[in-house]
Amino acid sequence: MTITTAAGRGVRVCSLSDLETERGRAALIEGEQVALFLLPDGTVHAVDNLDPFSGAHVISRGIVGSRGEAPTVASPLHKQVFDLRTGECLETQGKVGGPLRVWPVAVDGQDVYVGMPERVAS
Repeated sequence: MTITTAAGRGVRVCSLSDLETERGRAALIEGEQVALFLLPDGTVHAVDNLDPFSGAHVISRGIVGSRGEAPTVASPLHKQVFDLRTGECLETQGKVGGPLRVWPVAVDGQDVYVGMPERVAS
């Protein structure tokens, strides 16, 4: 089943009960790894699971936190911190890398749907 997210059509990836608060889960959508995070306020965020600094698929194992009002995840490898709402890297730890793509999420009852992200121009 599909559902319309703010950015278009999405696919059901899991149930809310499959997610733990502030613990990441990885999903495979059309061959791409996505990291899902359930926050204490009940919102679900999805970003690329690929860490742009290390090249490893580890973001779902990152440390969830916040910077001011921004919910964040820190890479488990080198601790770069990313805003879960925008994908922006807030702390590079002195390394060269980039942002995470943000995937649109919709929750319908207990079902979590993820749509395809907008492609970033190169």
